[in-house]
Parts: sequence; C-alpha cells; structure tokens
Amino acid sequence: MQDLNDLALFAAVVRNNGFSAAARDLNIPKSKLSKHVARLEEQLGVRLLERSTRKLRVTEIGRVFYEHCQSLLDGVAVAEAEIAAVRAEPTGTVRLACPLGFTPMLADILPAFHRRYPGVRLLITATNRRIDLIEERIDVALRARDQLDTDNQLIIRRFGEVRQRLAASPTLLARFDDVTIDNLSEMPTLSMNESHATDVWRLVDTEGNTTEISHRPIIGCSDFLILERAAIEGMGVALLPDHICERAFRAGVLAPVLPEWSSGDVVVHLVFPSRHGMLPATRALIDYLADNLLNAMQKCREIVPKGAGSFEI
Repeated sequence: MQDLNDLALFAAVVRNNGFSAAARDLNIPKSKLSKHVARLEEQLGVRLLERSTRKLRVTEIGRVFYEHCQSLLDGVAVAEAEIAAVRAEPTGTVRLACPLGFTPMLADILPAFHRRYPGVRLLITATNRRIDLIEERIDVALRARDQLDTDNQLIIRRFGEVRQRLAASPTLLARFDDVTIDNLSEMPTLSMNESHATDVWRLVDTEGNTTEISHRPIIGCSDFLILERAAIEGMGVALLPDHICERAFRAGVLAPVLPEWSSGDVVVHLVFPSRHGMLPATRALIDYLADNLLNAMQKCREIVPKGAGSFEI
C-alpha cells in the first residue's frame, strides 16, 4: 500500500512538468519533493521519471502510473466534497411534490422541520397528477400507489401502506336503520372520481373477501379535503385515507361505516432522482420525512372515535 502523499506529490511533479514548478505550486521545498518521488520509485522498483540538469521526462510506465494516480486522487477529492456537503448546515430551496390527500399530514410535521433547519425553504406542489421529477425540476416526490415506481432513473424509499376507510357524519348515519355492504350503494355517496357520474369502490374485508360497490356520488372531486368537509356536513358516505379519518374520528365529526371493509393497501414511498451530488437540504428533508411520516402513518392506524369506545384497524 503506497503512501497517498507520495502519489499526490509525484502527480504534482508530472502535472507541473518539473520539480521546481511543482515545489512553487505546492509551496514546499524542492528537496522534499525529490525525496518523496525517489522513495516511491524505490518501493515500486521502477523508474517513473528520467531526470537531467535541464530536463525532466516521464517514462512510459511513469505516464501510465500517473494516470492511475490522478484518477485515484480525483476520487478522493469527490469523496471529501460529498462528506463536506453532508456535514454542512442544510440551506437552500427544496422542491417537494405530494398528493393532495397528504397535505394535512405534512402540515402537522413540517413546522418541526423548519425549526430544525431554518435555512431550508420548501416549495410544495400538491397535486394528484403524475409528476415528472426531471422535467419539472422536483427534488423529492411523495407518492401513494398500488405498486412501487419502476423507473430506473429514480431512487425509491418506502415507508409503508395506508388504506381508505368508509366514513360518514353521525347525523347522516342516524337517518339509516341498518347499513350493510349490500345496501351501501343506496346511500348518498362522495367520490374521488371527478370525471364520471358513476364510480366503483373496490373493497376488501378483514377476512380477505373482496367486493365492488357501484354508486352515483353526489360530489366527485379529487381533493380529499373537500370530500372530508362534505362528509362532515352530512352530504354522504366518503372513502377517505387513514390519516384523514384519524383526525375526524377523534374529533367525533365522522364515524366509521362498515369498519371491517376498506380499500386495498396503497404503498407510500418517496422518489428522488439520485443520491450522487444531493444537496444537504434535500437529504435532510428525505431523512426527516422517513422518520416522521412513518410515525404519523402508524398513529393513523390507532383510530379512536370520540364517545364511541375503542375502534381498531
């Protein structure tokens, strides 16, 4: 194993075309340079440089060795730069994209992120459309989908799964004697489908049985917050994500409908273009979301309706 300093000093001599120029560039004595290069040649057992009083020539094997040395030194420089970037205080702007349904959860956890990293500015794009991270210059995207992304250009960090639950206001449920999976379609409903007059809920029960409920919603909207508000006002039954149901059930403004039935699991994950050259601010946000979003999701699986006793998912 060669001394990295010897390799660096030898490379400096070749790069500067001589000992004198290299000594001036590095601000060290010429004799020290000569000593290190001589020791390197002795250890390798080959002549790297041909010296004369007026000229220095790099031997053929010396040229090959120099190219490898320079490649190694460049790699060390890159590694040191990346470590310095990781240790630096995160600052700058990070662009985050997320589905509309996750904005309440982000609103709960992002203030603490700002207190921890006051130099980081967040630009959040909240939309249910598919985001092209490269084209739209998005640093990190939060996604909730049936399957993980398979784009080879993206790095994936998985958190876990969420489900959607049937929920309605207590006042609406009081108007119906008995709600079953068979008569659910006869109740007023609210839907995420904003394109068609009819919708289909694909549900699974705790035993793994599946069913499809075809219904004609009173409101169709891709924003869960609008559906939540409409459900609270007693307009209909909504199929809402865990994290929205959690706060509404705890507040007592919504109640579970057929709690043994829910949507299938949706995988929640982060995607980002590459770890190489990632800014400290982006890395800080990814790590923060990995720690805190998972905790928030787990909390949403412990729903306790106000005044209705315990309710476990």
